[in-house]
Amino acid sequence: MPFRDIVGHRRLVSLLSRACARETLPPSLLFAGPSGVGKRRVALAIAEAVNCLKPRASAELERDACGECASCKRIARGVHLDVIVIEPGDSGSIKIEQVRDVIDRADYRPFEGKRRVVIIDEADALVAAAQNALLKTLEEPPSASIFVLVSSMPDALLPTVISRCPRLRFAPLSTAEVTTALIEGHGYGESDARATAADADGSIGRALEANSADLAEARGEAGRLLQHAARVSDPGRRIDAAKNLITTKSGATAEREQLAACLRALASLLRDTSILALGGDRRMLGNADLEPTLMTVSRTFDGRRSMLAYTAVDEALAALAKNVSPKVVADWLVLQL
Repeated sequence: MPFRDIVGHRRLVSLLSRACARETLPPSLLFAGPSGVGKRRVALAIAEAVNCLKPRASAELERDACGECASCKRIARGVHLDVIVIEPGDSGSIKIEQVRDVIDRADYRPFEGKRRVVIIDEADALVAAAQNALLKTLEEPPSASIFVLVSSMPDALLPTVISRCPRLRFAPLSTAEVTTALIEGHGYGESDARATAADADGSIGRALEANSADLAEARGEAGRLLQHAARVSDPGRRIDAAKNLITTKSGATAEREQLAACLRALASLLRDTSILALGGDRRMLGNADLEPTLMTVSRTFDGRRSMLAYTAVDEALAALAKNVSPKVVADWLVLQL
């Protein structure tokens, strides 16, 4: 995948592109950040950029892969001899034998590319012996090799490993970026994409694991509750509305999950309502398709009320996590909005 196709992380991508162009890329790197935000994709984009036979440049990227030459296509298919990806096996860990094999190969010149790129995905799964075996190579890396360690839990690595790898921190993606990725890369409809992205916590990986239909329903219910709260102040009528937040008959666990999905969707809507109430940048909206409705709600939910409601939702989610009854949580929450 070329750098230009990476979703988000524009500053890091630009920095890495420039380092590839000027041949100043460190021989070892640690990509740290939440899971599912594209760290492995960026590592593969480096492999393509340094080995591309017809590299490109643009105003934003000093060097990028063409994505079309034989080298780029082989890397994309995972069959390039000089791009090696190590990941946990069936045991959930990365064994010392896997690392020793890579170290032995790294001593030789690249077979078909300009640089050998070794990507260790979920590097925190390296057993201690494997990390120790890797130390000397990280300390004195072969001149034609680049090692990229990818981890969502970098502190699980040995301090000696961390100290040898400059760390690049990957932040969660914005809701808009996740939405775009789901629509353009995975064929989601706009409504399902926005609902799923709002619940994904900035992770495309988490979004792809979710049930988009359930999340779309949860967002719809959260939107109706917010509109009801904006119109109705009577406590009794509000508690009646809380019944719609828990409609499943599949047991307590399903009730808890359904309510949690509604609450996360409600938090996203309240965030957007606050942006509109305060005259903020509309490009930051995570639910831009609902802007007319949220604009109407914002006339009642000013910035302060939106933030208080957002805090109440956060407390409600914490209560759910502590096994407080979903009905109690729902009834309490609607009175706080």
